Amino acid sequence: MSIMKVQRFGTGFNCSRINTSRFGEKPVWFRPITIIKVAEQSSVSGLVEDKKRELFQAVEGINRGIFGIPSGKKSEIESLVKQIESQNPTPEPTLELDKVDGCWRLVYSTISILGSRRTKLGLRDFISLGDFFQTIDKAKNKAVNVIKFNAKGLILLSGELSIEASFKIASTTKVDINFENSTITPDQLMNVFRKNYDILLGIFNPEGWLEITYVDDTMRIGRDDKGNIFVLERYEDNSS
Repeated sequence: MSIMKVQRFGTGFNCSRINTSRFGEKPVWFRPITIIKVAEQSSVSGLVEDKKRELFQAVEGINRGIFGIPSGKKSEIESLVKQIESQNPTPEPTLELDKVDGCWRLVYSTISILGSRRTKLGLRDFISLGDFFQTIDKAKNKAVNVIKFNAKGLILLSGELSIEASFKIASTTKVDINFENSTITPDQLMNVFRKNYDILLGIFNPEGWLEITYVDDTMRIGRDDKGNIFVLERYEDNSS
């Protein structure tokens, strides 16, 4: 009986197959699993990049969605956002703020300026929106949002609204944001907005909480306490 037991175990496990080396090389029979895992990771990465491309194509020509978009287009964009979020490579982003730090440019948001608010702010014909930037300084727990404007008149007047805020970590995915101050430059642009400045600030004031639902080297997605979605791409200023 003892001999049969030895033979039974012997046919199922052959020490010669381990083939380890003095440099700690993994057993040969581990390698197929490793290859499969690498292939799976590569496949997921490729899928995410495909969805990113689809998302960038979907937001082309809609001015970041700020003046409203058809419901079908909105559903398409938000479906792509959810698919990208489901593959978030940074599940605890507030513990890896290096990935959030730096300058970002808004490519899509569900914040909208419609109806009378758009008219009062002169954003139908007289004033046009430029880029939206956000700079995160993790060392100081500060964020600065900059919205560019161009005002048409006797001369083209360019300026910006700058909103400074502080943030503190609320969880592994959320930060609490506190508004600190805002400025509009130059003064001529402030004169344009002065009467309806509260409306403008109410639209872009970031105070509340923000959940970072996706972040990698090139894209960040967030959702705030008001139900808004923000999609941003990392921005490198190569003009200097």
